[in-house]
Amino acid sequence: MLQTQLKVFEDRYEEINKLLITSEVVKDIKKMTKLSKEQSSIKDIVNASKIYRSTIEQIQESKAMLEDPEMEQMAKDELKILEKQKIDIQDKIRLLLLPKDPNDDKNIFVELRAGTGGDEASLFVGDIYRTYMKYCENRGWKIEIMNSSESEAGGFKELVFLIKGEKVYSKMKFESGTHRVQRVPATETQGRVHTSAITVAIIPEVDDEQIEIKAEDLKIDTMRASGCGGQSVNTTDSAIRITHLPTGLVVTNQDQKSQHKNREKALKVLKARLYDLQENERLQKEGANRKEQVGTGDRSGRIRTYNYPQGRVTDHRIGLTLYRLDAIMNDGLLDEVIEPLIADNQAKLIANNSLGK
Repeated sequence: MLQTQLKVFEDRYEEINKLLITSEVVKDIKKMTKLSKEQSSIKDIVNASKIYRSTIEQIQESKAMLEDPEMEQMAKDELKILEKQKIDIQDKIRLLLLPKDPNDDKNIFVELRAGTGGDEASLFVGDIYRTYMKYCENRGWKIEIMNSSESEAGGFKELVFLIKGEKVYSKMKFESGTHRVQRVPATETQGRVHTSAITVAIIPEVDDEQIEIKAEDLKIDTMRASGCGGQSVNTTDSAIRITHLPTGLVVTNQDQKSQHKNREKALKVLKARLYDLQENERLQKEGANRKEQVGTGDRSGRIRTYNYPQGRVTDHRIGLTLYRLDAIMNDGLLDEVIEPLIADNQAKLIANNSLGK
């Protein structure tokens, strides 16, 4: 019974409330943080549970009023509203009870890389970055650049940045994959449309305790920063390249003047990549169905096309086409694409859960 299932969450929420004021927990920051996070993760379910329980009680009261001729019509009207409210809150609870992606609340590293298309691809990296910046601004998220490699055309061969905010991964995880752009390059004299591509990788930030890196597994090189300009470029040996010997993963960072800060940022990105690598290996073992539920998908696959002549954005995974390219790119209205992807994923999760029962 749904009410019995929900009571477990309500009881745990109250238990955590009591634990948070005990001297043992107050003195232990780690325990307090862990309990606070758990409480926050079930808060929406508890609130929905209270509304559901209240709605059930009101339905029972209205049904009792049906036996009173003077109150019968009013009771019928109330029941129509309450039954609709009951269905709505049940649907909400069904979504809240779906298996949670453990990374949904995390900040993310975004890695943009120019692919096929030469200068056009690197320019589109810059365009997508500006779109993500606007999207983050709209949502009150913060961006911190970790590493960048500019191209002579004015875009980026590679750009890595951290996005901090509330439930960032839950919104951005579907951005991983190949993004294709179709447009007429500024250098094209014949007006021909060219097709270029970039890759986007969304990697959740990890806590230090989530991934352990042994010093002997790292090869750290320092080198002179290089690029298309900037005050510290080509003047100091502040750039860092870290190679993780067991996996062969390589991370470089040169955006800071301080070698120490570049090393610190590079290590953060490396830890996230290692965690991501381990997660993908685990998901491969668990099967494609579980991977689909988590939502990362195949990062090598083409997921979206931006067609400038037609003003069209198409997401190939769900067959979504919007003739809103300017608004999406310039105003950061990515939710017009992201929300349908989330809804599609939730529908699949609900279907899979129903089949599993």
